[in-house]
Amino acid sequence: MSKRNTQQRRHQILALLNEAGEASVEQLARQFETSEVTIRKDLTAMETHGLLLRRHGGAIPVPRELVVEEAPSEVKRAIGRAAAALIPDHHRIVIDYGRTTAAVIPELERKRGLVVMTNSLHVANALRELENEPTLLMTGGTWDPHFEAFQGRVAEQVLRGYDFDQAFIGADGIDLQRGTCTFNEQLGLSRVMAEVARQVVVLAESSKVGRRIPNLELPWEQVNTLVTDSDLEDGTRARLERQGVRVICAEVSAYV
Repeated sequence: MSKRNTQQRRHQILALLNEAGEASVEQLARQFETSEVTIRKDLTAMETHGLLLRRHGGAIPVPRELVVEEAPSEVKRAIGRAAAALIPDHHRIVIDYGRTTAAVIPELERKRGLVVMTNSLHVANALRELENEPTLLMTGGTWDPHFEAFQGRVAEQVLRGYDFDQAFIGADGIDLQRGTCTFNEQLGLSRVMAEVARQVVVLAESSKVGRRIPNLELPWEQVNTLVTDSDLEDGTRARLERQGVRVICAEVSAYV
């Protein structure tokens, strides 16, 4: 097959993944009438260029949380401010990996006596840059280079040795009926974070609400509060509140 046809197929694979959220090697081979060996080569090449992530016999799009940003968007900053306002001094909190959860960190500068555990190297580095640096704890565990975070049983065991006032967890999608969902297939750590915290706060932009992804992370029974932005529609907010979730819609400044 020509190089041109290969490029066209890979472009179509990417479009399919972005629409469907995932695809298996077998499905793609049927779709493009080619061998599974060829599809695996396509996926490997595309992952090398940062266009997708390989997952268990298939692939998923690169989660938005992994897209490199020079600085958090104003929406993320607004969500971070609203979430940080929920944190009193001297609280023990756990913060999951993610660009949206990391937006909470700059807002902790004026907090006193915090103890913060995280599985994210990005979050840890941001905490260390605060002038009023909180006590920092790391989960340890198995390093996941895609998500730049620790995962696995060791991290879960470490978490279970503590108790926290609040857990701050991100989401790749918000299923209005089921709960929060994610592209990450290693769900255990986020679920343990929710188990060991008295209050679970989910941070997600309104654009993610209604986005259904196969991997259910936290059912609504485990979520106390959703912090999102003011673009959330009133009807959608009402549906979320009927799930027993407190919804906070952060006002996004017109000036960046």
